[in-house]
Amino acid sequence: MKVLDYFRDLQTRIVSALEALDGKSFLTDSWKRPEGGGGTTRIIEDGNVFERGGVNFSHVRGEKLPPSATASRPQLAGKPWEAMGVSSVLHPRNPYCPTVHLNVRFFSAGDAWWFGGAMDMTPYYGFEEDARHFHATCRKAAGEHYPRFKKWCDEYFFIRHRNEPRGIGGIFFDDFSEQNLDYSFSLARSVADHFLTAYVPIVERRKDVSFGEKERIFQAHRRGRYVEFNLVYDRGTLFGLQSGGRIESILMSLPPAVAWHYDWKPEPGSPEARLYTDFLKPRDWI
Repeated sequence: MKVLDYFRDLQTRIVSALEALDGKSFLTDSWKRPEGGGGTTRIIEDGNVFERGGVNFSHVRGEKLPPSATASRPQLAGKPWEAMGVSSVLHPRNPYCPTVHLNVRFFSAGDAWWFGGAMDMTPYYGFEEDARHFHATCRKAAGEHYPRFKKWCDEYFFIRHRNEPRGIGGIFFDDFSEQNLDYSFSLARSVADHFLTAYVPIVERRKDVSFGEKERIFQAHRRGRYVEFNLVYDRGTLFGLQSGGRIESILMSLPPAVAWHYDWKPEPGSPEARLYTDFLKPRDWI
């Protein structure tokens, strides 16, 4: 199947590019799912650039869709399903380098099929040129769908109990089956194929900026927000856990170290404070 072949190749291409950037190799962990299917998890830890990162490929099947997948599709409850895709989350060591997330997936259940995906960035320190580059590349990736996908992303990656965005957004789409399979697949491919172009130049620009303990403390604080979103709201995490997925691969998205500071607030006027008061507010970056 051409979709499956594409996802396998996508994982290989992303890992190769990231290994060239970091200088350290990813570990490979292949796994099988008892109910059907399996995948390959590629992980880097304690790299030169990435403190932790993963690029997952999975192709899994099941006899009954979990609640997270049927909440908006009650007609598919009890149907057998098949899902495949690639997911990547990268947590750089340098706090001036942003965390990034990519996911592209294909899902089928009964006679229904659809694509979904996201590419979004979570900075710890705000640089307008980085945000503009990332969103300009997202616009190229999504074409005419960018305004809708950007709005969807801003709404989805929002930590409701904190009343704050997770990051500066990007693009997000789900249940995408417009026109025909070839058209929908081309959209998913375009998003995935623009990922490295959107992110790698930013890391190359920031990875050697000097930083100290203050920046690392703030990075750990912000990573706590990332964990909160992924464990409370993220559909992929919920689907993986509810469908009996492989825990190590599902939680690959979590950073290696986080911190929660009781009632902590950044110093007024500091770069840390400006991230909250200005940079994270949804806006038109292009």
